[in-house]
Amino acid sequence: MNEAPTGEALGVEPLVTRVLAPNPSPFTYTGTQTYLIGTHDLAVIDPGPDDPRHLDALIAAIAGRPVAAILCTHTHRDHSPAAAPLKARTGAPIIGCAPLTLDDAGPRADAAFDTVYAPDRVLADGDSITGSDWTLTAIATPGHTSNHLAFALPEANALFTGDHVMGWSTTVVAPPDGDMASYLASLDKLMRRDDRIYYPAHGDPVTNPQRFVRGLIGHRKQREGQILRLLREEIGAVPAMVARMYVGLDPRLHGAASRSVLAHLLDLRARGLVQGEGNSWKIAA
Repeated sequence: MNEAPTGEALGVEPLVTRVLAPNPSPFTYTGTQTYLIGTHDLAVIDPGPDDPRHLDALIAAIAGRPVAAILCTHTHRDHSPAAAPLKARTGAPIIGCAPLTLDDAGPRADAAFDTVYAPDRVLADGDSITGSDWTLTAIATPGHTSNHLAFALPEANALFTGDHVMGWSTTVVAPPDGDMASYLASLDKLMRRDDRIYYPAHGDPVTNPQRFVRGLIGHRKQREGQILRLLREEIGAVPAMVARMYVGLDPRLHGAASRSVLAHLLDLRARGLVQGEGNSWKIAA
């Protein structure tokens, strides 16, 4: 990946500039990538964490140009909290995903929801905003969160995928808000598109989107098969499943893995294939 250091603006193509936030972690990889769209008036996608260093870096990259919109793919705290201070500095409206005030810390502290996110306009699936040389269209992609949006840039045949598709890891799907059936349906939705490239919030650009998404779907089907096999062996506790399915996993990621296993189990239960709750699951009678 041709990655600029934290805080430096990197032009990745004529209409797209990337600025990396200083929030690397086992869950965010090198950090959250904020994208500036356009050359004259700008849109900012995923302004990132409320960190003065990142805000100053964004203001430097904006370089006095007008900002038409601040867009958020979803409201995890590594994505949306900088929207309000950036609005205060630029006067731009906050546009994009709906607010979500779920009382759930998720599998990691930095992924808790941004409960003070207050958009000026919420975009529905297919809604667009325009600038002097760009158009951004909202693509509803629930699954990682129920309010998740991707943004299509038709002038570049590019899609900004937030956390729905990442360039370095599979997405955490963490109940109660994360939903495996919705996540897989959103992947199927992307398979029907013809985007040239994906720009995720974390990790490398995805340069062969359909093949990559097909692999993500296959990975989830493989996990589902593992769970069903473990249940047939009468291993019905989520921690025991994680130990068998994620050998060698960084212990800091066990919570996220447990949530994803639970998301699979809830989906399988909804389809009538398993029954149970908590740490007591079995094949449906």
